[in-house]
Amino acid sequence: MTNTKERAEDTCPLVYQCRLPLSTRTVNHLAELLRRHLKSIRSRWRILPPGKIAVIVLAVLRHDQRLADMAGGNNVSESTVRRWHDELIALLAARAPRLDRALKKVARQGGEVVLIDGTLIATQRRTGKADRRNYSGKHHHHGLHFLALTDERGRLIWISAARPGRTHDITAARQDHVLAHLRAAGLGALADLGFRGLDNDVLDPVIVTGFHASRTHKLTPGQKTANRVLAVGRAPIEHGFAHLKNWRILTKLRTDPARATHLLRALLVLTNLEVNR
Repeated sequence: MTNTKERAEDTCPLVYQCRLPLSTRTVNHLAELLRRHLKSIRSRWRILPPGKIAVIVLAVLRHDQRLADMAGGNNVSESTVRRWHDELIALLAARAPRLDRALKKVARQGGEVVLIDGTLIATQRRTGKADRRNYSGKHHHHGLHFLALTDERGRLIWISAARPGRTHDITAARQDHVLAHLRAAGLGALADLGFRGLDNDVLDPVIVTGFHASRTHKLTPGQKTANRVLAVGRAPIEHGFAHLKNWRILTKLRTDPARATHLLRALLVLTNLEVNR
């Protein structure tokens, strides 16, 4: 048998065009971020200009395009596209706000409350002990747990580190010391019943979770009305999660869970660029 690298007869690489539903502001911001980075590390050359690199990386994030496909369509190697992807993710993640600074910014702008909730980002099933840790009994599939805060209008202001999918919302909030940061900033928070028990201060509660019904304790009409009002106030955080999950790379993460935190924080920065334009 003879090995040959020649293409079969009448075959050629096919390239198609696809619309990227993002603003030029986002592309320009990412390109300028890369230009400043290249200047700081004194790197004067890339095989493609920063604007083109920004479009390629955004296509990977927005449409979940495979790196090999983007490499073939732009006449570069897959490892080069992967390096660009990791480089820009790191630059964007470094611009994501810390929890204490995000809350102080909301307080300076006149905000009184924030919205808090947890979400699960689906991942591929893993082997070994990590398989059990990443399985969420609530959602009945594997994933990584993230905690997020938004302002009253549903704009994302902070996102936590990645945790195994079985992590409970209240556990993540305790590990991130959310209650202490809220008190330090002088803000309140609206949350669902998953955070019940996080704030045990009856006289001056910071986190409001509504009322819980049980077999032996039925809710009064007043408590039901309070729960409905709280649900209306918490609705914008679902819009914040929806904007974040518009990035189709989150449909089912194939990246290393250790890198998932950087990815989500980078997408937080890009989401705010798109929503607040």
